[in-house]
Amino acid sequence: MSPISALQRARAAYAPKLPGALKNGAAVAVAEGAATKSVADCDKIAALFPKTYGSPVLTFSPGENTAERSAINVGVILSGGQAPGGHNVIAGLFDGLKSLNPGNRLFGFLKGPDGLVRDEAVELTADSVDAYRNTGGFDMIGSGRTKLETPEQFALAEKHCKSRGISALVIIGGDDSNTNACVLAEYFKAHDSGIQVIGCPKTIDGDLKNEWIEASFGFDTACRVYSELIGNLCRDANSAKKYWHFVKLMGRSASHIALECALQTHPNAAIVSEEVAAEKQTLGEIVGKIASIVAARGNAGLNFGIVLVPEGLVEFIPDIKNVIAELNDLLAANAAEIEKLDALGKADFAAGKLSAASGATFKALPEGIRKQLCNDRDPHGNVQVSLIETEKMLAEMVGNRLKEMKAENAYKGKFATQTHFFGYEGRCAAPSNYDADYCYALGYNAAALIGAGRTGYMSSVRNTTKDAAEWIAGGIPITMMMNVERRHGVDKPVIRKALVELSGAPFRYFASVRDKWAIETDYVYPGPIQYFGPSEVCDQITKTLELEKK
Repeated sequence: MSPISALQRARAAYAPKLPGALKNGAAVAVAEGAATKSVADCDKIAALFPKTYGSPVLTFSPGENTAERSAINVGVILSGGQAPGGHNVIAGLFDGLKSLNPGNRLFGFLKGPDGLVRDEAVELTADSVDAYRNTGGFDMIGSGRTKLETPEQFALAEKHCKSRGISALVIIGGDDSNTNACVLAEYFKAHDSGIQVIGCPKTIDGDLKNEWIEASFGFDTACRVYSELIGNLCRDANSAKKYWHFVKLMGRSASHIALECALQTHPNAAIVSEEVAAEKQTLGEIVGKIASIVAARGNAGLNFGIVLVPEGLVEFIPDIKNVIAELNDLLAANAAEIEKLDALGKADFAAGKLSAASGATFKALPEGIRKQLCNDRDPHGNVQVSLIETEKMLAEMVGNRLKEMKAENAYKGKFATQTHFFGYEGRCAAPSNYDADYCYALGYNAAALIGAGRTGYMSSVRNTTKDAAEWIAGGIPITMMMNVERRHGVDKPVIRKALVELSGAPFRYFASVRDKWAIETDYVYPGPIQYFGPSEVCDQITKTLELEKK
C-alpha cells in the first residue's frame, strides 16, 4: 500500500457507530415478520426462486454469544463500480465475524466476481483490514463487472468456495450484483451446497432503495463531493458573472444525484430525467425551457448561471430514446458494414437508414452528438451514456436557440458556456461520517445474518436519521425486491431500480422552489466534506433522506 496522508492517518482512528441491536456483537436475537412477496410478477419470481422466495423480513435485537460456534470461512466480493465506504463494509464484516468466533476467517476474492470464478483470493487479516478502515476506493481487493448468471459459473463458484472451506459469501454491489447474489443463493440452496449468500446495497446512483433499504452506500459521499464542486462553480459564476456552467452528473438510470446536488446547491436549472419521461418532453422543449431561464436572467443583467444534467438524460427523452432504439437495431444488423466506417461515416450511414421521424431528430443534433450516438455499444448492447456529451449538446443547442431569440428581440444578454462532467471524482472519495458509519454497520450486520444461518438476504440498516442506538438492523430477502424485465429478448429476474418519485417529498420540494432559483442568484456553497468538528457539520445526512423522513 502507498504512503498514507495525514487525513488518512487521522481517519484510521475513527470508530464507526453501530446499531443498538449489534452492541453485544453479531450474535443477535432474531424476530421474523410475515412471509414476503416480490414487488411485481410474484408468480414468475416464485417459480424462479422456489427455495428462497417468501422468506420473512428479519429484525435484530441484542443477543448473547452463548452458543458454541464452530469457526467458519467467509468470502467477500466487491462488485461493480466503486462507491465510498466499501472498505468499511469489509471492516464491519471482519469485526462482526470475529465477534462470533475469533477463529472465523475472511477471504477477499480479487477483481470482483471474476475472482470467484477464477479462484483468485487473499485472506484478509487484522493488519490488512486495519490499513483500509474509513478509506475510499475498492483497492483492498479490487472490483469487476463480471456477471454471475450461467450454470457453469455457479458450479465454479461452488467448487472454489468448497476448496477454501468457505460456507458463506457476501456480495457487495448494486442492483445487478445483488440480482446475481439472489440467483447464486438459489443455486446453492437447490444443490444443497451449504453456502450462504448475503448482499449489501452499494451504488452512488442511489437507485437501490426501498422501504427497508433507505439508502445505498456511497450516495451520501459522492453527492457531497459533487456538491462541493458545483458550489465552487456557483461561486465562480457569481464572481466572474460571464459564464453559464452546464454540469453533467453521474447516474445512468436515475436522477437521484442530480436532484440531491440541486437541493444542496440551488442551481438555476436542474433536469430530472424521470420528469422528462413522465411529461414526454422533447429535446426541443428542454432546450427551450433552459433558454427561457438564460434569457430572463440575461435580460436582468445576469449573464451567468448553473445547469445540472443527469448522465442518463438522453435515454429518457422520448424522441431521442426512439433514435437510440432504432440505432441499436441498425448498428447490430449492419455490424460488418459499419465497422469499416469512421465516426462521421457511421453517423451519415445511420441518418439515411432511420425512420423519417427519428432521422429528422437525429439530423437536428450537433454533429459531435450524432457521432457519439453511433459509438460502439457496451457488452449488453446499450449506448454508453457516459460517453454522450449531453452537457455540450445542451449548451450548443441553447446557444442556437438564444440566437433566434435575439433576432426576435426577446433576448438582450450575452451567453458563454463552460461544460463539466462530474463522475469518477466522487466514486472513491474518503467516505463521509454517514457512509463510514452506515457501511461499517452494513458489514457487521451481514455477519449477523451469517451467524443467524440466513441466505438470499440483503443487509438492512435503517432509521439512520436517528441516533445510532435507534438504528434498526436486520435483513430482507432479495426476492422481495425482484421483478421480471425483458432484456435482449429474454425475460429475466432483476432487482427493480428505484427511480426518482415525482410524488416523493424531495422532488416536490425541488419543484416548489426551482422557479425562484431559476431567476434569483440563490446559490449555496456546501464546501468540502468535514470529518472532524461539530456534529451538525460532520454528521449531516443527505437532503433527500432528510425530506423523505421528515
